[in-house]
Amino acid sequence: MMNRLRAVMAADMDNEARLMEVVHLIANTMVADVCSIYRRTDDDRLELIATEGLRVDAVHLTFLTIDEGLVGQIATTAQPFSVQDAPRHPSFSYRPETGEDPYSAFLGVPILRGGRVIGVLTVQNQTARHYKDDEIDSLQTIAMVLAEIVAVGDVGPEQTDAAREGRAVNLKGRALCDGLGMGKVRLHDPVIPAAKFFAKDSHVEAARLGQALSDLDASIDRMLSAEIGGLWGEPREVIEAYKLLASDPSWAEKLREGVRGGLSAEAAIDRLRREHRARFEKVKDPYLRERLHDLEDLDNRLLRILAGTEESHIGGNGGTAEPEVLVARRLGPAELLDYGKSGLVAIVLEEVATSSHAAIVARGLGIPTVGGISGLLTHVGRGDTMIVDGEDGMVHIRPDAVLRKAYNTRQILLSERQAAFQAQRGEPTETKDGVKLQLMLNAGLGLDMDYLQSTGADGIGLFRTEFQFLMSDILPKVGDQIALYKKVLDGADGRPVNFRTLDLGGDKMLPNLNDAREENPALGWRSIRFALDQPGLFRRQLRALIRAAAGRTLSVMFPMVTSAHEFRQAKALLMTEVAWSRDKGHDVPSDIKVGAMLETPAFAYALEDLAGEVDFVSIGTNDMLQFFHAADRMTPAVSDRYPFVSRPVMRFLRQVRETCSRLDIPVSICGEGAGRPLPALCLISLGFHALSMPAGGIGPVKRMIRSLDLSVFQPAFEGLLEHPEPALGNGVLELAHQQGIILADD
Repeated sequence: MMNRLRAVMAADMDNEARLMEVVHLIANTMVADVCSIYRRTDDDRLELIATEGLRVDAVHLTFLTIDEGLVGQIATTAQPFSVQDAPRHPSFSYRPETGEDPYSAFLGVPILRGGRVIGVLTVQNQTARHYKDDEIDSLQTIAMVLAEIVAVGDVGPEQTDAAREGRAVNLKGRALCDGLGMGKVRLHDPVIPAAKFFAKDSHVEAARLGQALSDLDASIDRMLSAEIGGLWGEPREVIEAYKLLASDPSWAEKLREGVRGGLSAEAAIDRLRREHRARFEKVKDPYLRERLHDLEDLDNRLLRILAGTEESHIGGNGGTAEPEVLVARRLGPAELLDYGKSGLVAIVLEEVATSSHAAIVARGLGIPTVGGISGLLTHVGRGDTMIVDGEDGMVHIRPDAVLRKAYNTRQILLSERQAAFQAQRGEPTETKDGVKLQLMLNAGLGLDMDYLQSTGADGIGLFRTEFQFLMSDILPKVGDQIALYKKVLDGADGRPVNFRTLDLGGDKMLPNLNDAREENPALGWRSIRFALDQPGLFRRQLRALIRAAAGRTLSVMFPMVTSAHEFRQAKALLMTEVAWSRDKGHDVPSDIKVGAMLETPAFAYALEDLAGEVDFVSIGTNDMLQFFHAADRMTPAVSDRYPFVSRPVMRFLRQVRETCSRLDIPVSICGEGAGRPLPALCLISLGFHALSMPAGGIGPVKRMIRSLDLSVFQPAFEGLLEHPEPALGNGVLELAHQQGIILADD
């Protein structure tokens, strides 16, 4: 059948005649009474476009809705379906104009292109028969070949009028990495179409596939040995997890099955890629969708190896001297690390999850990145100019001259601002009236440690240890954890580092252990609750921290503690591990400081019970604010109900600071708000003298501090807190303006 199908595809005829030849060939070869092809139309109907066995005059006159009948079920699920007695199936839809009354057995498979169902291929028989697996497999292979014919005139989702007409478009997404970039669009289109579908010699194709698989494995090993872009820690874990997928024998065996069935190596890979994509396209689970990205990345990389374009695919700036913005529906982690070497000025992704490997790696690469823009690729074309604002998540496609000028001006200001921040790096972090403050970094990637030098930060106020776990399909070994924590301490070079123990759950799911779905995961089984319920996992991490800090100070804090009992349980486990390490002859830390994250209002009222037991408290404002306001910070509909600079929040924080002062508990602030000058000014005025923030916040906040006379501003701020008007933010801005405090660039 493959030989005959190859001849039909190569024949000189129009597509309609070719489709009629194909259905005739399939019906005869599979001994089927009927073979039909349905195409998905622009208005999401299924049109009968070719048939052998049904009435020919029904072609182009019979239409089904996208979810109607057995054909619609296949189009909706993107899965093959067979039944021995179709008319009795509850989903069967009878169309008298087709003359299908006599037929019982039914088999259909989706026709896939670009991860989208563009049609359905079916066979039917009068007798009730069971279609074998190899028949289903053969029909799927034919459907893949037919996709290019059926897709004529179908380019997937239609481009918008704005894209066709070249109009400017502004889109809002999620900021994944700060920064600003403008350049020509470079579409990430790694799919190499199969130059040939059928194998002339299956043995030759099997050898080509085997060599490509070996080359793929070698290329991943080279990435691991080179530690791309100087990254270590979490991005390396991404590649190690990626290698596990590439080493999966079932994946390679499915490819070999396709070649044995008469396909070329490229067609076998392309077929599996389409199946992967269709199967997972409708999956909502972020972890499973992330696996889809990784699988597609592997498929596409293997296709490029076969085409001999693997080394040139990503090269610097696509071979051009112009700055480029990489635009993609999605990216696998290895490809994003590859692209990190090519001098891109920004990255924009249509699809990205909170725990996405791409999101974490993008931050590690430090390239301005925006994600989560639905329908992105319908608005943009290759070569379009794009401005990417990684600070507010805005993307400007085909910007006009006014916007470009504004961008250029802002870029100059950003460059001047960065130069000014670098110049003040060695200056003391203190107010005009001599109050010294401490500015620390939030970190979680190995590359973050470089920011200690570039920003002049005083240390790491928060190191997120869970990233190492989220980046791997297997739990990191104790030795791997020790290596990471040692590198962090070595990189800090004597400056303080606060390691936050595993903060898993909520939007940071660990598939190995906590895959149960919760109605409200932010309030569910997460953080210290999760760790205490998994003492084996938790104790291994504590053991690694103790071993890594041998002879040095170890500062550990537990996340989302809500009660004194939770803190005591966690601290007891830590002390048990210290004793265990000492008994085993290992060096232990010279000093241990044990703290807690205050992220729930409940813990603010548990501090009295922990006087003398807790060494320090860090207020995690990101989570604390959402619990305080009962507003999910990730839900756009309530994002404006999540104010930081408000009287209730400031009064609450003042109360916490006063309690900690009375109990002699050092307290700091940690979170995104601490890295913005306006909230930071309020926090400092409340008496918080240690702030931990993203690297990009150090410069602006330090500049604000050095322009502040706290003895003058603080009394006025306290007065604002006691009066209902004006709105607190407006009042602080007015005071700052009057006193010459620098909150933003002019």
